[in-house]
Amino acid sequence: IMTQMDYKYSLLGSTVEEYRKRPLLLQVDETPMNLFAILEVKRDLPRRWSNLGWFRKIRVYSFLFGLAVMFLITASYILTGDKKGLLLTPSPYHFSSLVSPGPLTFNLSSVKDYIHIKVVVKSIASKVEFQSSRQLPELKALVKSEPHMFSVIPRKFLPGVKNPCWYEEYAGNITSDPYRTNSYGRYSRRFRTVFQHLRNTFHEHLLHHNRKLYRMRCLPYFYIIGQPKCGTTDLYDRLKLHPDVKFTTFKEPHWWTRKRFGIIRLSEGFHDRYPVEDYLDLFDQAAYQIQGNLTANTSGSSQPNMIIGEASASTMWDNNAWVYFYDNTTKGEPPFLIQDFIHALQPDARFIVMLRDPVERLYSDYLYFGSANKSAEDFHEKVSESLQLFEGCLTEFTMRSCVYNTTVNNAMPVRLQVGLYIVYLMDWLTVFSREQILVLRLEDHASNRKYTMHQVFEFLNLGPLTKEIESEITRSPASNTRRPADKNLGPMLPITKDILRDFYTPFNEKLAKVLQNDSFLWENNSKL
Repeated sequence: IMTQMDYKYSLLGSTVEEYRKRPLLLQVDETPMNLFAILEVKRDLPRRWSNLGWFRKIRVYSFLFGLAVMFLITASYILTGDKKGLLLTPSPYHFSSLVSPGPLTFNLSSVKDYIHIKVVVKSIASKVEFQSSRQLPELKALVKSEPHMFSVIPRKFLPGVKNPCWYEEYAGNITSDPYRTNSYGRYSRRFRTVFQHLRNTFHEHLLHHNRKLYRMRCLPYFYIIGQPKCGTTDLYDRLKLHPDVKFTTFKEPHWWTRKRFGIIRLSEGFHDRYPVEDYLDLFDQAAYQIQGNLTANTSGSSQPNMIIGEASASTMWDNNAWVYFYDNTTKGEPPFLIQDFIHALQPDARFIVMLRDPVERLYSDYLYFGSANKSAEDFHEKVSESLQLFEGCLTEFTMRSCVYNTTVNNAMPVRLQVGLYIVYLMDWLTVFSREQILVLRLEDHASNRKYTMHQVFEFLNLGPLTKEIESEITRSPASNTRRPADKNLGPMLPITKDILRDFYTPFNEKLAKVLQNDSFLWENNSKL
């Protein structure tokens, strides 16, 4: 028999098919009765009947009888705990805390009252606590969870090479296609085009030694890890112009956070997991150039300075897959984080984080990823719903566990959690030193690109540039700016901005304190 605590931390559906089920809305007279159990009852339009009042009564009684049956069925699901058919994702906490968060009870689909939402935000602020440290997993636990990955990537890399690379014995047929089974190529035409070019020159780059063939493999020297809608694309596009910097065949492989677990699109559930070899294939083009530099410098008189970057903006924060793959024995918090694995493999890696005012980030995120019928009013309603979901979680769990709570993150109509920068940064600082993480602000980058790019060059230990190349890097137009249609929607409502400002303030204050830089308070910030 499942205990109450087991229920809170268990998966309600263990199979992929159960995961793919969609929630239903229980809705009568346009009033949602339960956030997760949704069953829509549509009333037929009235028909004109003469002298048939008795028939109308029968229809009314039939409707009421059917409604009562639906209530009984729904109640039986809830009372018996048989909710497999009602939920899309596992719930680490009671639904009661979502629908009735503590003493604050609201209708989650219609609350727009400014005062009530301010109370919710105040309640959240009273529960904000920052852990000074977390329990770090042991290496053997990491290896046990990802044995194949640790068997493929060595502990040491080639000496005298700035980028982490090594030679791997190639056991494949000399005439076979080395990228035939790569999952990235399977799901994207663009990737297949890149791999077509790579396979044409693959055998030319194989190294012959002691009657064996070897191929060069590389990991990134640095990662641009976040955050979404904070200027990572612009930084990526500028860094690509540096002659000593190469990237993966595309900006965001999302391997560490999603593809490694078989997540291609979040709405599609799980596919086959992408093996680490598929990820390493993405660096082959850059590896060929590093290998060419090695050949040219066999005398050892100089070292190849070329480095590889990877720019998945989900790496810093997205650990949503953990609940499906790791044992939940840590009070609702992930036992392993992305950075634990990267640190175990690359303890000397470097990371760049680009941040912006989290209030403006959230609105930009909504406009970019939102569906049809976007508006400032719709954004306000989604913010209200998300705040109440987050507050509901905090009634029973710690702030950190709620930030990493997969169910809450999937249920919130806007991604509030992505703007809680300090929670993620503190977790990264438990395994990497402060000197290995460069934190920038988009506001500074937008106002003085030359200054921020010089910070990046210095951080990556890149050599000096000619004035022509530097000018091209710093003066090129900004990338991935807001679309014209989204600009026409105008700014968010003032009351929404006020609510979000109050929500993010305690997190910004802690961020500014950790970074020893008050500009991360975003107190006097212009809109981007």
